[in-house]
Amino acid sequence: MLAGARGPGWQGNVGWGLHSGLGRAGSGIILLSHDFFVVWQLPLLHCAQRMFASQTEGELKVTQILKEKFPRATAIKVTDISGGCGAMYEIQIESEEFKEKRTVQQHQMVNQALKEEIKGMHGLRIFTSVPKH
Repeated sequence: MLAGARGPGWQGNVGWGLHSGLGRAGSGIILLSHDFFVVWQLPLLHCAQRMFASQTEGELKVTQILKEKFPRATAIKVTDISGGCGAMYEIQIESEEFKEKRTVQQHQMVNQALKEEIKGMHGLRIFTSVPKH
């Protein structure tokens, strides 16, 4: 079931995700933001292992695609926020290509660049900006 609730102060930053209940107290992870909430059941050990790992294969792949699609980007950060399984990512990208485009258009550009990868994801959070000179 997809669940989401947008809050004030986060205009244009879209998030969505898979919603499921926690089985036992402490057996899962809850992600909260003003944009949305996501509850996933993940073993705590799996989450702990992810905290100490370098970039995942999925993060590297998404980063490489974004570098190719946005060659003028000054900053690209891709984070697997699903504990390392590749189900949900947070993307922060700063690029001149977004100049004079509305936030929804910027996000559409990112979605178009990642359209094949998105097919295998449960969720994606996108934050776009134009470099400040």
